Amino acid sequence: MKILTAIMIALWASAPVHAHSGEEHGASAQTEGGHAAALGQPGDAAQVTRTVRVSMSDAMRFAPARIEVRQGETIRFRVENRGRLRHEMVLGTLAELKAHAELMARFPHMEHDDPNAVTVEPGQTGELIWQFTHPGTFHFACLVPGHFEAGMRGAIIVRANEPASSRRKS
Repeated sequence: MKILTAIMIALWASAPVHAHSGEEHGASAQTEGGHAAALGQPGDAAQVTRTVRVSMSDAMRFAPARIEVRQGETIRFRVENRGRLRHEMVLGTLAELKAHAELMARFPHMEHDDPNAVTVEPGQTGELIWQFTHPGTFHFACLVPGHFEAGMRGAIIVRANEPASSRRKS
């Protein structure tokens, strides 16, 4: 057990994502400069501007696989698992998600308890609320071992808000 703890501590210190010896990821990884901080922050349910429905399937696909939002929007993702396997939706940069997928392959029993992730059992629906504070192209993926590699990922395009001075006056 001491060896496993030492390995987990070493991985936590060197990886861009956080793995804890209890095989869970925690919300502490979401703060300034942490995993998913590049695209925003956990959203407040009272500030939701719209709901986006996302389905997941055992064909290792999300529908839709491309989502557009505006900078500053708080989105409620209603994530439905239409398959027979457990799936998840994790938000992040592509580099973060790739590194995280590699970590999950080495430690397949790790579970997520992050505000930028939702794990959904077969036939169930989950929810994820996120505020997109930075413009750019970001990603989401299923990090259950093998699912990311099979192509279970998508893109989120965050459009920058126009400055008030550049908006047309009617």
